[in-house]
Amino acid sequence: MSGSTFGSLFRVTNFGESHGPAIGCVIDGCPPGLELSQADIQTDLDRRRPGTSRHVTQRNEPDAVEILSGVYEGRTTGTPIALLIRNTDQRSKDYGNILDTFRPGHADYTYWRKYGLRDPRGGGRSSARLTAPMVAAGAVARKWLKAMHGTTFVGWMSQLGDVEIPFEDEAQIPLNPFFAPSAGVVERLESYMDDLRRAGDSVGAKLQVEARGMPVGLGAPLFDKLDADIAYAMMGINAVKGVEIGDGFGVVAQRGSEHGDALTPEGFDSNHAGGVLGGLSTGQDLRVSIAIKPTSSIRVPKPSINRAGEPTSVETFGRHDPCVGIRATPIAEAMLALVVIDHVLMHRAQCMDVELPVAPIAGLRPGA
Repeated sequence: MSGSTFGSLFRVTNFGESHGPAIGCVIDGCPPGLELSQADIQTDLDRRRPGTSRHVTQRNEPDAVEILSGVYEGRTTGTPIALLIRNTDQRSKDYGNILDTFRPGHADYTYWRKYGLRDPRGGGRSSARLTAPMVAAGAVARKWLKAMHGTTFVGWMSQLGDVEIPFEDEAQIPLNPFFAPSAGVVERLESYMDDLRRAGDSVGAKLQVEARGMPVGLGAPLFDKLDADIAYAMMGINAVKGVEIGDGFGVVAQRGSEHGDALTPEGFDSNHAGGVLGGLSTGQDLRVSIAIKPTSSIRVPKPSINRAGEPTSVETFGRHDPCVGIRATPIAEAMLALVVIDHVLMHRAQCMDVELPVAPIAGLRPGA
């Protein structure tokens, strides 16, 4: 019940604290024979790591991953894969002023009430730094899914604060620090972030992530639906306060004549459902959106209390992101990949012998 392990057959146990000597994870259940090196994992970690632009925390962590076990002569052995990421740029003194107080919007108060003590350095276990091991595990999942099923993942920022970002050119996503699919909006986003940093404030964001080349039939009724597990995974990311599958809350204003995705011999003619029907994958792209709240650690003073219950004011110093959503795209991609690989392995275990006399829709493959 510790809440540090994710997945059923592809299980990832996350460990460490923001200012401890290291963070990492143990992956149990990765199929054997996958070619895997540290470089395969490092690429995704580099996309998430801090200090990559002036718009994110200037904590300078290389996030260099070490593979401690589970790989022999460049291939996974089927045994647990231990991944380690050393912390090298902690500044714990930045948190000395909040040792006895609670930052509004942060987990300081709830951790203290639950455990009777807390690690105030960078949020300890509640820090978004603990998403790095999940990105590392997600990189392993992504490589296996692409090799075995041709499944790929892509994410982007669709809104930063009140600035909506149009989807104009997917090729632009890796070319700017916002993962924005539009070159024309980047200058406005940079100016927006500069103003926030000067004001000592923060803002939220909306991200979208897709899984493409999906197998059909992943998921299970009633409570292990694919979309239910996606929502569970996304809500496990720090600062996520909302998850939408497909059109999400937009379905409220739709009519049934519009929302239902019609089937043809060539495939579905729309994807309002986001690639999931009845909790099972349709073979279409999985479409997921997440809402990320404003960063809680800000320089603007906010009223709070101390451990004695006395009123006080909290102003957070240190190095923080004006918008944690800027670095969250690789995290959302990783968590979606972890859900998909887990469901692929579960589908293979139960339904690998299922055969249909004819494929009802051209090009859509069963789950394993």
